[in-house]
Amino acid sequence: MKSFVPAFFLFLSIWLFFGCNQQPDEKTNTVIDINPAKLPTLRPGEAVATVAGGCFWAVQEEMKSLKGVREAVSGYAGGDLEYPTYEQVGTDQTGHAETVQVYYNPKVISYDVLLDAFFAGHDATQLNRQGPDIGKHYRSAIFYRTPDEKARIETAIRRENASGHHKVPVVTQVESFKVFYPAEVYHQDYYRHNLHTNLYLQLVSKAKVEKFREEMEGRLKED
Repeated sequence: MKSFVPAFFLFLSIWLFFGCNQQPDEKTNTVIDINPAKLPTLRPGEAVATVAGGCFWAVQEEMKSLKGVREAVSGYAGGDLEYPTYEQVGTDQTGHAETVQVYYNPKVISYDVLLDAFFAGHDATQLNRQGPDIGKHYRSAIFYRTPDEKARIETAIRRENASGHHKVPVVTQVESFKVFYPAEVYHQDYYRHNLHTNLYLQLVSKAKVEKFREEMEGRLKED
């Protein structure tokens, strides 16, 4: 019991005060740009994938670190409200998931490898949550654009279930892609800009990103 109590209060403090659903600190002198980020223009021969694996701060960092990925953008997908804000998505009433859109070169990294990387970057067995972050907007989901992508996703899920990595089945949702809304500018590259000042990133996201880098060694860009 002595070891459980401190761990419980640590989890509770992260959940209540340091979760992914944080608002900009208006008391600081840092200028917060709440305008939606601009999406990159798709280059010739380039492909795009859209995935959701919990708080997008870590997922964006993970996807962006892969060889063959030119850009990864944090945003929202899978909901009904047009042009949602971070605050609206955080109410868990819009149907959106915190999502990352990945722009990649399929000659360098295949869609199948990208899917394996996605599963390496989060716990796909948790329903509507990731660690201390709870809600449908933190669900695990992959948005397909073609029947071939859907088939590849379903194959990747079967491969993940057969891998022995998990004690319970993967609950990742396979959803038809409709539209992706980029998140506010201040959310882009949030992990890189705030790792040393944000307690949630230190206590939750950092371990997630480091585990991803270990599992995807050999697929990462050189620093």
